[in-house]
Amino acid sequence: MTRSLIIALGADHGGVTLKNRLAAVIAEAGHQVLDYGTEGPASVDYPDYAQAVCAAVAEKRADYGILVCGTGIGMSIAANRNPAIRCALVHDVTTARLTRAHNDANVLALGARIIGEEVALDILKTFLATDFEGGRHERRLAKINQITEQTP
Repeated sequence: MTRSLIIALGADHGGVTLKNRLAAVIAEAGHQVLDYGTEGPASVDYPDYAQAVCAAVAEKRADYGILVCGTGIGMSIAANRNPAIRCALVHDVTTARLTRAHNDANVLALGARIIGEEVALDILKTFLATDFEGGRHERRLAKINQITEQTP
């Protein structure tokens, strides 16, 4: 993590503890945190938090978004409804690196009940430190964008 970033975070009740830990690590690294909640263990609806984080990324108020729920699945599905978002559900450092390098993912989804805190921290650091490679991957992203533009 070299340059200062703005990171939008959101979680439901299943991911709030991990979100708070990630927020602390992000701030300690000198990045700005936009925390869209939730703040406690009371049951909430994850699409509300995914929508808030993705709006911040789409509107360029944040460089990246991080979403956390129990499995990460619901958050990633909700996030990818926004045509400006490329959200990846990641479980390890390799997929964190590849989703940035090959897919230019701008939102990371994590499953708090699936991965441990240390793995999540390694994923976060890798995701934020990896640049998009461009090249042959740009052609593929353009095709993804065409699909989005054609979808009613």
